[in-house]
Amino acid sequence: MSGDHRLERARRLLALPDGWLQAAGDGYALRTGRDRRARVMLTLDEAEFRALADRPGLKTRPGGGWAAQPPAPAPSAPPPGRPGVTEGVRTVMEADGGSTLRPANLTTSSVAWLARRADADGQPWLTPAEIAAAEQLEIEAETASRGPGLTMDWDALPRARSGGGAGRAGPGDRALAAARRVEAALAACGPARAMVRVICIEATPLQAAEQALGLRRRTGKTLLKQGLAALARHYRLT
Repeated sequence: MSGDHRLERARRLLALPDGWLQAAGDGYALRTGRDRRARVMLTLDEAEFRALADRPGLKTRPGGGWAAQPPAPAPSAPPPGRPGVTEGVRTVMEADGGSTLRPANLTTSSVAWLARRADADGQPWLTPAEIAAAEQLEIEAETASRGPGLTMDWDALPRARSGGGAGRAGPGDRALAAARRVEAALAACGPARAMVRVICIEATPLQAAEQALGLRRRTGKTLLKQGLAALARHYRLT
């Protein structure tokens, strides 16, 4: 029997519940019984013993000798992906005015997911104008978040600077201008302001948004629809 075949046979025998090795003279006896009374199935030399120590690995046995290391658990399969979902992070606005990174679906937004829903009559739940308005607000908020050292407080944005000396607008100026546009857009949403903010700017799923705002189940959907309609009017899309 060739050396490779001997090693493979030794590995198969060691994989049995009672397979183990014992030092015997200048070699190692491989048995498949509980104690030394079991018949020796193979006698291995030092090189073969080292090959077994490498794979499958050996551990000391309570009664003496060595047994095979238990196989490592197979890595758990990743959860099945969801169509249209690309996991990543998105910059979102916090209530205290700062920006942070949160897990987000980079393929689509919460509004885009809702846009695929249909009403009781089978018609799209959101109009193209409402979807476009939500996307415009998201773009403006992302632009506002890029300002160096700029913190966002949608209810207390700094006023426009006065005085002369007009110069080329820098990143901070563009971010501040975008922040003012976001504030104006949110103000136009009226009572639906908070719902529009958490859905469109913070990329929060609808049910989580309802919980965060203390709303009853399914009421957030109606409120969001009202807010997006107002937002579309604000952007003159309707």
